[in-house]
Amino acid sequence: MSYQGEQYDVIVIGGGHAGCEAALAAARLGQKTALLTLNIDGIAYLPCNPNIGGTAKGHLVREVDALGGEMGRVIDETYIQSRMLNTSRGPAVHSLRAQADKRNYQESMIRRLEAQEGLFIVQVEATALRVEDGVVRGVTTKNGANLSAGAVILCTGTYLKGRIIIGETNYESGPAGMQPARDLSKSLLQEGIELRRFKTGTPARVHRRSIDFSQMEEQPGDPIVTPFSFMNPVLEPKEQVLCHLTYTSPKTHEIIRANIHRSPMYNGSIQGVGPRYCPSIEDKLMKFPDKERHQIFIEPEGCNTQEMYIQGLSTSLPEEVQLAFLRSVPGLEQAEMMRAGYAIEYDCINPLQLKPTLEFRLIKNLFSAGQINGTSGYEEAAGQGILAGINASRVLQNKEPIVLDRSQGYIGVLIDDLVTKGTEEPYRMMTARSEYRLELRQDNADLRLTELGRQVGLVQDDRWALFQTRKKAIEDEKLRLQEVVVTGKAQQNAVMAELGSTEIKKSTSLYELMKRPELDYESIAPLDPERTPLPKDVTEEVNIQIKYEGYIKKEQEKIAQFQKLEHRQIPHNIDYNLIKGLRIEARSKLARFQPFNLGQASRISGVSPADVTVLQIYLESRGSHE
Repeated sequence: MSYQGEQYDVIVIGGGHAGCEAALAAARLGQKTALLTLNIDGIAYLPCNPNIGGTAKGHLVREVDALGGEMGRVIDETYIQSRMLNTSRGPAVHSLRAQADKRNYQESMIRRLEAQEGLFIVQVEATALRVEDGVVRGVTTKNGANLSAGAVILCTGTYLKGRIIIGETNYESGPAGMQPARDLSKSLLQEGIELRRFKTGTPARVHRRSIDFSQMEEQPGDPIVTPFSFMNPVLEPKEQVLCHLTYTSPKTHEIIRANIHRSPMYNGSIQGVGPRYCPSIEDKLMKFPDKERHQIFIEPEGCNTQEMYIQGLSTSLPEEVQLAFLRSVPGLEQAEMMRAGYAIEYDCINPLQLKPTLEFRLIKNLFSAGQINGTSGYEEAAGQGILAGINASRVLQNKEPIVLDRSQGYIGVLIDDLVTKGTEEPYRMMTARSEYRLELRQDNADLRLTELGRQVGLVQDDRWALFQTRKKAIEDEKLRLQEVVVTGKAQQNAVMAELGSTEIKKSTSLYELMKRPELDYESIAPLDPERTPLPKDVTEEVNIQIKYEGYIKKEQEKIAQFQKLEHRQIPHNIDYNLIKGLRIEARSKLARFQPFNLGQASRISGVSPADVTVLQIYLESRGSHE
């Protein structure tokens, strides 16, 4: 029996990291929003690694924060160790990564969801979409309710028809033994949505008391912690936990190779495609047979649990094999396995079915975000979630949707890659995916995106005031450095010699001096006795903008050319067969993908630069006749 349930503006299906950001964004933009979750205790769960951020992922977290999202603020509140990665390289690839107290992270996010006005959390399984005349009208739940909504956002993570695989054992399950979503996939297929099977995995967890840390290398956090959220210019110091580093041994490799025939990855038990950039230990050994050892990081799952995460040993081998190779690792000889590693297969969509707004092309007002779109990672999910929440709200408000392009943020790169190129494996964000990574740094995410967040309505007055203060401080300090001139006096040149720099032969501003490779904002302080102390995040931004000014300007010129193509819209009713000069392959690909602008058309595999030029000329001639 079914009954008519509540009516909402927006329904979000799934309470993972995409669902949390989507639901908060929609509710904060004035929509009556329901967050449907299989289990309230599973909201904002971190089923795999106990950390937020990392290479390129830290950029995503800061972009979510700059737009007015919540992930950065929650990890700042609940981190137990923090490190800035890639500091030996340039600022474009610096990435913040923090170990999370998993339970505290969940609790903090749930508190924020519960406190949000206009957001209703409902523990129930969504079993079907309700679609009429190509427009989503709501969902049906397992308890028999027909819930109405103006827009629906799918954020189902790895729960759709989830199947856990451990050696020869497999069973229906969501991540970490949670309940799977069994019925929604059928409804998606009935509505014409293309599904596929992907796979991800996780390592075992072991009890802290069974680990001999004396055989491992300590991995401490940074002494000065950089916040994720721009709302937290400074974080109060706290005692950080230690992580540890060890390595696989020849015995580890011997055990795995002897049991490779029992690996679901290699005996055909797994049909889903796994992540290339987060391989299982058995996959590492088979693909890199000459590598003598592999790194293993031992990471606490929190301050109030004895579970330790074994980073680098993701596996789906049988339980007894896992225990055997764990005990072959230095420091884990007495390992007590609390949870076995596993692989999980799940349904996801082909993201080529989506618009750059994350709305389905086929069904109006239906959006999709997170791992259901073929991505991996909490951060990628959060980035999609906040954009889906924004655009679901805007479609109901009859406002133009927000599309982040590749020059505006890593979120834009992520979404463009998905909806233009698709993905044949779980997609992971990397700095190498961005052609404008010098401009898309994590330190300037607020300068790139906070004004957009304010226009949308997510950036509230307190965040806006902090942003304006920081932006003005950066601009004022750059201007001051241009006005402070050093003349090459003996005392000044003595300082230059100490800094390993050549003498000053003519009057030069501090601004220009800072461009010398051996100098930076901190080192020239003796030449700048009247400088006023400024926050670290301000001085670091000033330093980067000045030292890399020439490179940044060149990149901005490339961005300007790129945006000319992005802003040239392609009519949705265009007939590519009528365009003379387009190659047959290009006509076929363009007709299939239906790009929204010339920029997107140029990134479709099989469409050449010559084809784009032909298309551009055609659009210009068509425009002159309309």
